[in-house]
Amino acid sequence: MKEGIHPKYGKAVVTCACGNTFETGSTASELRVEICSKCHPFFTGQQRAQAARGRIEQFNKRYGKKG
Repeated sequence: MKEGIHPKYGKAVVTCACGNTFETGSTASELRVEICSKCHPFFTGQQRAQAARGRIEQFNKRYGKKG
């Protein structure tokens, strides 16, 4: 690797919009993100519930009671 052309790599604090913070490595010292593994539907298990709700709504639209 060439000397002097690479950015400084160090510890970075990541702050999520939900309030969760954790430490990782980056060239920036601080990162702000909108969604993390603590609040993302895939990791919290809510994604399956959302998919099921969609299928239930689709079933009710086709075969459910009207009115």
